[in-house]
Amino acid sequence: MLEAAGATCHRVAFNRGDQHFWHDGKTLLPFRERPEQWSVTLTDHLKHLKITDIVLYGDVRPIHAEAIRQARERNITVHVFEEGYIRPYWVTYEREGSNGNSRLMQMSVADMRDALAKAEPEAIDPVAAWGDLRQHIFYGAYYHTFVIFMNAAYRNFKPHRAIRAADEFRLYLRRLLTMPFHWARRNRLTRRIRRAGYPFHVVLLQLAHDSNVIAHSDFSTPEDFHEHVIKSFAAGAPGHHHLVFKAHPLEDGRIPEARAIRYIARQYGIAKRVHYVPGGKLARLLNLARTAVTINSTAGQQALWRGMPLRVFGRAVYDKPEFVSRQDLPDFFRAPERPDLQAYHDFRQYLLETSQVAGGYYSARARSQLLRMVTDLVLAPLDPYDAFASRTATPRQKFSLLNKNVMPPDGY
Repeated sequence: MLEAAGATCHRVAFNRGDQHFWHDGKTLLPFRERPEQWSVTLTDHLKHLKITDIVLYGDVRPIHAEAIRQARERNITVHVFEEGYIRPYWVTYEREGSNGNSRLMQMSVADMRDALAKAEPEAIDPVAAWGDLRQHIFYGAYYHTFVIFMNAAYRNFKPHRAIRAADEFRLYLRRLLTMPFHWARRNRLTRRIRRAGYPFHVVLLQLAHDSNVIAHSDFSTPEDFHEHVIKSFAAGAPGHHHLVFKAHPLEDGRIPEARAIRYIARQYGIAKRVHYVPGGKLARLLNLARTAVTINSTAGQQALWRGMPLRVFGRAVYDKPEFVSRQDLPDFFRAPERPDLQAYHDFRQYLLETSQVAGGYYSARARSQLLRMVTDLVLAPLDPYDAFASRTATPRQKFSLLNKNVMPPDGY
């Protein structure tokens, strides 16, 4: 789409999977050297190809961090894509950084309200569904097939995660094949919690290799977070309350998460009050929960939409004092303060007017919807936030989900 607008686009391939998903061999830039050579190679590309813009998915991987560093030195525009801050029907488009490096981190709710008041946005039709989790898992396995079996030309490639590509492939494949088993187990555990009658609090878990956890959290391991939550719950929550750890839908078993949580709960004498639910959708639990706790999962916004008290322990774009609790965790479990729901709705509306773009990455229908909007955003002289403030933003679809009386669909 950018080429149709007159741009020349190059793709740097770090492995055979990257190469497979590029359409034109003439504009492919295969990087086959050792990782230490990336800085020199990138400098050469930027100079000889006269690069004006760099497009990334995420901004904290080492190769991306180096690209951003050099781009800033040369006044090159950096476009950062991510999963949606609001899910599942949007993706995130920002410039220079996302998540803990996003411009949103420095914006107050008052700033957002001022911008909204000048723009007078209105809501129209809601979006349709953009596929499901199976497509995400399928493409993960498909990509790693090339990395494992056809990567001879990229023998110096090292993944940004600690786990080997072959192990990651096996985990994706096992997850795909055992989805019916996980579905049955998850439904059984969720029904048991819903029918038990006890008040409960939900812990929204994230993947251990999630860049948000690694780069934007003070916890060195997932177990540190688990213990902090369980210890605080034992100290502060009423004796008849329970604690439910909800795993990420893509949790693939690379760490023994459930076993670690059970062990910690036994150490604090509350094993019978602590539960673990593997993956699945969140609404069936959140609709009955008292509060939610997370490091910085985007699912925290589903709790806020429902008016639930929320406590976070990492850097998150939605961590605003108007609607995210600042209480000590034992006090939060004992007597949580309610969020300012109107402030959250204003924050959410601001996101949908700026950095959130309708569509997705893993289905043709979702990608075609994304392209209708995002190409003009990339080509625009201003980033989404400045364009909206100056009232030069490209008109976009606005959804009836902005109506605070309409509950969002559950994608996590």
